[in-house]
Amino acid sequence: MATLAHIGGSSAPSPAARLPQNVEAEAALLGAMMIDNRLADDIVERLEPDHFFEPVHARIFERIRDVRRQNMLANPVTLRPLFEDDAGMRELGGPGYLAQLTGSGAGLLGAKQFAEQIYDLAQLRALITVGTTLVENALDTSQTIDPRKQIEQAEEALFRVAAEGTTANAVKSFAQATTMAVQMADRALNSGGGLSGVTTGLDSVNSRIGGLHHSDLIILAGRPGMGKTSLATNIAFNAARRFMDDQRAGVEKGKSVGAKVAFFSLEMSADQLATRVLAEQSGISSEALRMGKISKAEFVKLADAAADLESLPLYIDDTAGLSISGLHTRVRRLHRRLDDQLGLVVVDYLQLLQGTGRSDNRVNEISEISRGLKTLAKDIGVPVIALSQLSRAVEQREDKRPQLSDLRESGSIEQDADMVWFVYREDYYVAAKEPKRPRDGDDARVFEDHAKWAVDMERVYGLAELIIAKQRHGATGKVTLKFEPTITRFSDYVGEGYGSFDNE
Repeated sequence: MATLAHIGGSSAPSPAARLPQNVEAEAALLGAMMIDNRLADDIVERLEPDHFFEPVHARIFERIRDVRRQNMLANPVTLRPLFEDDAGMRELGGPGYLAQLTGSGAGLLGAKQFAEQIYDLAQLRALITVGTTLVENALDTSQTIDPRKQIEQAEEALFRVAAEGTTANAVKSFAQATTMAVQMADRALNSGGGLSGVTTGLDSVNSRIGGLHHSDLIILAGRPGMGKTSLATNIAFNAARRFMDDQRAGVEKGKSVGAKVAFFSLEMSADQLATRVLAEQSGISSEALRMGKISKAEFVKLADAAADLESLPLYIDDTAGLSISGLHTRVRRLHRRLDDQLGLVVVDYLQLLQGTGRSDNRVNEISEISRGLKTLAKDIGVPVIALSQLSRAVEQREDKRPQLSDLRESGSIEQDADMVWFVYREDYYVAAKEPKRPRDGDDARVFEDHAKWAVDMERVYGLAELIIAKQRHGATGKVTLKFEPTITRFSDYVGEGYGSFDNE
């Protein structure tokens, strides 16, 4: 009968045999699991079959896991029928090898240590695979050379290695969970009440949602012209400005409701976004800034605003055609660069991201992207705001207010999101319906129609609705905001009927 020393092959060690491994530890652990199934129930949640170097050991582990999940006994007798036709097992002496594994109870004393070693060695082998693949790809010049893409793929592969095994670490005791909850409540109290997450800079919105919560995916959607990019830019700036102001005031980093912000603009360039921010802060029209139609006094005002914002922790990436995996890589890279202090990610917009390319179905690709954004929010532990288009179905209705069913191309966007916001500006649609402007000699009806329209336009001009159509943490409803189109700024609106919410 074969012994453990025979596993691995001939006297001349192969490249595979030189990889980090400990088949004796694997054998001892499997034996202990078959002797004590309570131990097996703990170990199967810590390891995966591919963590084992010896293929037969991987299959034995997998069978033990399957049998225990069916609440059946896993020992050499019950597992034997599952290996009658296993060629690898025959090379080790047949199903009797299972009994050989339980011949020594040595593994019972150090089972958890063996499991940790097996996992650590598997990670080292995975690192070697990543390194080998990286070298091979870098040496291969037969195809189009794209070093930046190769670097991103290598970072993604390294992240997958690092992310393995996080499930066990993610399990928290109730004491740990309650500590986190109390810390969140303390943060809300210190911020003045009602704000436990990152601030939006809009008190009326903060009071409804409690701020932007860590690990949440927020979908911000609207038809073209509604101002969704402007609102996202305002929120990103407000959060970054609050963080900067809190640092200057000596507020502890963990107690600030501001955040360092990463803004991924797949449509607009970085300088265009910066122009919007400067226009908002200086009060100068963004159109006038772009065309250079400003006075010397306005230029001084602009320069002062720019100087004040030099240390603003708002980071803009305007790379076009970014993939969801590439986005993950860039966010993780920036997070590390900022000493794990990144607090908010904004993506403008979801439909411009690319999937892995494995699906030729756009709906499936969008589903992959929305799931990827939610995974990103949880992995990094920050809120992610992703802008989204709406279908043209909105334009076919009398009431142009968006609904969840209008989210374009995939129902998974609604499913993956923790919050769904819609931006709606009635003045946009009223302005489009302006009747003929009256002139001298026109019929009285022309004057009446335009006067009626003007009254209607005055009623809605400069107002916007933020419709919170989905919120896991609270009520749905709408908040009325003030919108200044010349400087693309949303702000709180205090007036009659400024907002309404449904209790859920």
